[in-house]
Amino acid sequence: MRTTRHLVALLLAAALIPSPALAAGAPCYRGVNLSGGEYGERGATYGTNYIYPTEETIGYFAKKGMTIIRLPFRWERLQPALRGRLDDDELQRIKDTIGLIRKHGMAVLLDPHNFGYYDKVQVGTAPATDAAFADFWARLAVEFANQDGILFGLMNEPHDIKATEWLDAANAAIRSIRAAGARNLILVPGTSWSGAHSWEKDVIGGANGTVMLGVRDPLDFYAYEVHQYLDVDSSGTHPTCEGADAAVEAIAGVTAWLKRNHKRGFLGEFGASADKDCMSGLTKIYATMSGNSDVWLGWSYWAAGEWWPADEPFNVQPGKGPERPQMRLLAASAKADAGGCAAVKPAVN
Repeated sequence: MRTTRHLVALLLAAALIPSPALAAGAPCYRGVNLSGGEYGERGATYGTNYIYPTEETIGYFAKKGMTIIRLPFRWERLQPALRGRLDDDELQRIKDTIGLIRKHGMAVLLDPHNFGYYDKVQVGTAPATDAAFADFWARLAVEFANQDGILFGLMNEPHDIKATEWLDAANAAIRSIRAAGARNLILVPGTSWSGAHSWEKDVIGGANGTVMLGVRDPLDFYAYEVHQYLDVDSSGTHPTCEGADAAVEAIAGVTAWLKRNHKRGFLGEFGASADKDCMSGLTKIYATMSGNSDVWLGWSYWAAGEWWPADEPFNVQPGKGPERPQMRLLAASAKADAGGCAAVKPAVN
């Protein structure tokens, strides 16, 4: 998976039902990743080494029918010391960006874009222990607990960590989020980049499709986040789509897994160039999710952002030239996918 890039619940059932069913209709969360907040190292200078999206960009995607923005950021910048307080300036930048996104009527998926690491220390390894990861999420949850339209994505693409060990870290974070009183929807990835194509394969320490069934949420208000690209090795690093058919099959496979296990899913990253095979594959993936909205909560395309180069094949950031074919397809799919979502589970009186 690319190292620079790289929901939800239609919970309108009664709050006393422990596992609310999805309402009828197509996936309600359709959006994009607005990349930029994850750029640079921990000490990077805002506006020089990294950036958050402008209101102009946010407004553009709102007008195109998007209903969610996945917002990447760096854990180390937001929490400069493990178990320490969050950085006031960085937190305010994120809050300001969220305010703009909500102003334009879209939900926000918070995305610590760290690949399962703090600096270069893997989650679950001292000092980035499960407890430290849980502490981070407790602090973040307090800031955004029960705010309408804000979803929590535990971590972008954990990798090189055993599935069983990642499950322990994820469950620790979920416990801390709920202990903080936050009823926000939580998106839980697997290890091995959370790839849809490998979801049921034993890549490292067990298959995500088996091990991650051990997720424990006291509110039962979570979904699984998977990623899938259409190039030959599912990495999202090639402009052509020799892997388009395999990607379509991968999404179909996860769809079957979700149905079989009575779970919900969100496609947090996917993307491709305007190549004919790529566009065909994207169209089929949209159709699979739209036809299975009982388990698919939505999707967010990778990617856009002010600093993305114009020649980046996956880029859908508006520029001086004509609108990208991928963006036209995204907009058409967004219009077809109608429905409303709840990002916060109702409290039980």
